[in-house]
Amino acid sequence: MPEHVSSLQLIGMAALTLATVAWAAVVTRLLRRNRREALARYTADTLPGFPHPLRPSPSREVVDLTPAEQDAFAGLVRRLGGR
Repeated sequence: MPEHVSSLQLIGMAALTLATVAWAAVVTRLLRRNRREALARYTADTLPGFPHPLRPSPSREVVDLTPAEQDAFAGLVRRLGGR
């Protein structure tokens, strides 16, 4: 025991340390329990940061282009890509 510190100061420091450890344990336990509950609410296909879609998106459409359309599209891409 240090000579320049009184017994009451040592007891007070021990009590504060014990209270801090108890507080940290309780906060950690509460945060973990809340995290488990929050994770249980969400399924694997949803993300909590994004709103749920109101309706599913339409399916992707595929259009076969004729050779003339493909050439026209390639020319358009070359012309716009030059800028």
